[in-house]
Amino acid sequence: MSVNTVPSINYYSLDLIQDEARRLVQKGMISRQQPIYTLCQYIPAREWVCVECELEKCDFLLRDRIGDLIGREQWDND
Repeated sequence: MSVNTVPSINYYSLDLIQDEARRLVQKGMISRQQPIYTLCQYIPAREWVCVECELEKCDFLLRDRIGDLIGREQWDND
């Protein structure tokens, strides 16, 4: 397994996709400004189809920004 991929699972819920995107943004591996399709670099190719289907079902386009997918960030120190 590559260091830059999520563990192999059969189903990607929107929550799981959002959590993974948040984790990658927090680690500085991707930016909130990048398109959602950037996530395909971190999800195994055979599972990317499931991610695309879930995003489409939830009215997200692959060209939409990661920031649109993950929404506002919550800050504890505000």
